Amino acid sequence: MKLSKSILKLLIIAIAFSSCTKSIDINSDITGESLIPYPVSVEATFLGYDLRDETIIYIENPTEDLNLLAEYLSNSLTQSTGLQFSIEENINSKTKGIILSTKSLNSIIHPEAYKLSITPKMVLLQGNTPEAIFRGIQTLLQLNPAVSIPDSIIQKKYFLPTGDIFDFPRYNYRGAMLDVSRHFFGVEDVKHFIDLMSLYKMNKLHLHLADDQGWRIEIKSWPNLTTHGGSTQVGGGNGGFYTQKQFKEIIDYAASRYIDIIPEIDMPGHTNAALASYAELNCNKKATKLYTGTRVGFSSLCVRDELTYKFIDDVIGELATISPCKYIHIGGDESHSTEHNDYIYFIERVLSIVEKHGKMCIGWDEIAHANIKSNTIAQYWANDKNAQLAVKKGSQVIMSPASLAYMDIKYHEDTKLGLNWAGYIEVDKAYSWNPDTIASNIMGEDILGIEAPLWTETVETMDDIEFLTFPRLMGYAEIGWSPAEIINWDTYKMRLTNHAHRLDSMSINYYKSPVVTWIE
Repeated sequence: MKLSKSILKLLIIAIAFSSCTKSIDINSDITGESLIPYPVSVEATFLGYDLRDETIIYIENPTEDLNLLAEYLSNSLTQSTGLQFSIEENINSKTKGIILSTKSLNSIIHPEAYKLSITPKMVLLQGNTPEAIFRGIQTLLQLNPAVSIPDSIIQKKYFLPTGDIFDFPRYNYRGAMLDVSRHFFGVEDVKHFIDLMSLYKMNKLHLHLADDQGWRIEIKSWPNLTTHGGSTQVGGGNGGFYTQKQFKEIIDYAASRYIDIIPEIDMPGHTNAALASYAELNCNKKATKLYTGTRVGFSSLCVRDELTYKFIDDVIGELATISPCKYIHIGGDESHSTEHNDYIYFIERVLSIVEKHGKMCIGWDEIAHANIKSNTIAQYWANDKNAQLAVKKGSQVIMSPASLAYMDIKYHEDTKLGLNWAGYIEVDKAYSWNPDTIASNIMGEDILGIEAPLWTETVETMDDIEFLTFPRLMGYAEIGWSPAEIINWDTYKMRLTNHAHRLDSMSINYYKSPVVTWIE
């Protein structure tokens, strides 16, 4: 996990991310800071730490990853304050400055847990792993001074409120999904989305790589999948795809933000791009036409043909080789053109193929009808009974209820982008739900985490992505990270209000919801 290759690009966003705290007015109560997601524990000591020119960032137990994190923090602070920071490894009892430490703490057992202690003499950020330090840095950046200060104001120091923050995530899986099949988004767009996710401590990006409208990942043993199947998109645009080299670039970039990329190949339905690319994948051995509409449920692989499983074995095998993530998503939703018994047979065959290639399988909640194994993950999106069935079979569930968590659903009836088949999801509705109580008999250890999907039938540009995801993504991030007892719309709304300048400074095209009093 390296930060060096893309550090400058992330710095621009990270600096803006630290732009809400006042740099001149002094607030000594750290509990009053508008942190999102809000930490498990915040205790104020009502004093101040002066961030001065030539403050030293110290590394305890230095490693390559920790050195890169120190460099990232140093550059971020320099850009936002104009102050200069050096990095050292020598620590003693008289050390003052900012300390990054992966020294083991008995009270911190989660790999993402961190402790941030600010005193008048030092800032100490501790965690057992570099990942934990990265999560803690995002909190520290939210406490840092504003980037946009007039050139006429030259400050020699900045004030940070003192206190202790102890923090760790509620769920291990805190994700978003980006559909690049309906409309294709290139490498740089995906990197930008990764940047935004990482600022709010999200750790999984599910990429929907294949659907009726387009096949977006190079499979070298079946090249026509991308050259033909990836050539278009909804509305008839040019489409596109990722070479395996480009996909590895995305994976590496995400890893530098401590985010896993989960690839999805949806099947046996949602497969028209593949059926159009290879006639032999159709039962009648005739290739279908490319599809640029938005209808669902009309396509299906030829489930009883052995060639289908040779095809899937090749696809999963190549994906498993280039993808370090332990999960591969096989879709399995809306297979209306596949007979029920054929669907069960297909899912069970594919589960074995995924396992053969050393991966764990995720599928939409319909896969629970098959004889799934306990290490299979069902993603609840529409049917409570399917999710409950998965749990009965020993599987965990990812909570993505469409009526609450789908980011492509309109905010209200007048929203120009998005769909409304699952109703409307205003910002308060997106935030005000508990994954442990959303479906009966599914709670606690049954839930791996949450994911907020963005389907792209109506989404064509990065501005479109930002409008539908922000500020809802921030709320989903807090639901996934913060303890259930912290989730409170009235207090969250005030913190979100204070993030207006942060979002503006990042030039995010966010939806200015009327249920939030945005600061102009």
